[in-house]
Amino acid sequence: QVQLVESGGGLVQAGGSLSLSCVASGRTFSVYRMGWFRQTPGKEREFVAALSWSGGSTYYGDAVKGRFTISRDNAENSVYLQMNSLKPEDMAVYYCAAATNYCAGSGCYSRESMYNYWGQGTQVTVSS
Repeated sequence: QVQLVESGGGLVQAGGSLSLSCVASGRTFSVYRMGWFRQTPGKEREFVAALSWSGGSTYYGDAVKGRFTISRDNAENSVYLQMNSLKPEDMAVYYCAAATNYCAGSGCYSRESMYNYWGQGTQVTVSS
């Protein structure tokens, strides 16, 4: 019903910046929220950031708060992740996610199980 395509991953030095994009297609009118998760070897998928599509409320994981910014473009059905002050521990595969199931409460945005559509992922490498 919904397709997601990420782009913008690459190599950046510690302290630098990088911007990721996610374009949604299909039945985008049914999307309630979109977010970003990341995963490194040996770890569970980690919540990074999310937003409410209609209301614009934003949520961030503790590890990235103050450094990353999530935003949207309603006309283009896209979400973006601006990453500043990157650290080596930010190196991971970043996934875009979308949810068509309604869920009330801030906890709905940070749980992987609350999203039902996922992109293919884009690699972010941070050198030191």
